[in-house]
Amino acid sequence: MLFDTWREDAKAAILEFLGTIMFLLLALGGTQNANFQGGPANDRLMYIAASFGLSLVVSAWLFFRATGGLFNPNVTLALLLVGAISPLRFVLYCIAQLVGSIVASGILLGLVPGPLLVTTQPGPGINKAQATFIEMFLTTSLVLAVLMLAAEKHKSTAWAPIGVGLTLFAAELWGLSFTGGSLNTARSFGPAVVAGFDESHWVYWLGPFLGSLLGTAIYTLLKTFDYWNLNPGQDSSDPSLSPDNPVNALTETTRSRSAEAGNSVQNREKTINRAV
Repeated sequence: MLFDTWREDAKAAILEFLGTIMFLLLALGGTQNANFQGGPANDRLMYIAASFGLSLVVSAWLFFRATGGLFNPNVTLALLLVGAISPLRFVLYCIAQLVGSIVASGILLGLVPGPLLVTTQPGPGINKAQATFIEMFLTTSLVLAVLMLAAEKHKSTAWAPIGVGLTLFAAELWGLSFTGGSLNTARSFGPAVVAGFDESHWVYWLGPFLGSLLGTAIYTLLKTFDYWNLNPGQDSSDPSLSPDNPVNALTETTRSRSAEAGNSVQNREKTINRAV
C-alpha cells in the first residue's frame, strides 16, 4: 500500500522541485541583491524579509493546489506527523526540496556578479545553542501557520498562502540578524553546497527539525482541546451570528429603563390612592 500512489507522488515531487526552485530563486535573489548593494542594515533587513515573505506567498499560491506549496522539509515533516501526506511523498518531497535548493543556488550564482551572499550563519554575539533555539521557535511559528491555515480545512483555506507568507515575513524580521532567518533546512543547504559549508551548518538542521516537532505538538494540543468549540462561528458567513448593532442595544436598554420607570410611577400612584 505504501507504493500504491507512487505515480501521483512522483508527479507531485517533480512539481515541488520546480516550486522550490521558483521560491528560492525569488527569495535568494532578493537577498543577494540586498547584500550586494549594501546600504543601511535595517533597510537590507526589511528588503530581505519582504523578499522571503512575498516569494512564499506567490510561489505557494501557484503550487498550492498541485503540491501544497511546501518548499520546506521541516514543514513537510510536520505534515507527515499529522498524517496529511504519506511516508513516500515525504521522502520524495524532501529530496525534491533539497535538490531544488541546490539548483536555485547554482542558477543564482551563474546569473549575478560576485560571490554568493545568501548563506546562513549565526550573527555576531550569537552562539550555536542560541541560534538553534531561535531557529526552533521561528520554525514553530511557520509550521503552526501551515497546519492551522492550510492543513486545517475551512472557508479561508484558499487564502492560506497569504497568512503563511506573512508569518515568514514576521519571522525573518527577528531571525535575519541573529541566524540568517532560515526556518528551512533546504534554504540553508543549497547555498552551502554551492558556496561552502560553515561549521555551524548543523544548526539549520537541528533547529528547524525541533521547531517542526514543537509546532506539531502545539497543533495536536489544539486539536485535543477541540479548539473549534472554544470560539465557535469564526468560519460562518451568517450575518445573524454577528453582534447586534450597539445603537439598537442602547435604544432597547433605554426603552426598557423608561418602561420600568413608568411602571414604578404608576405603582407608586396606585399605592398613594389606596392609602387615601
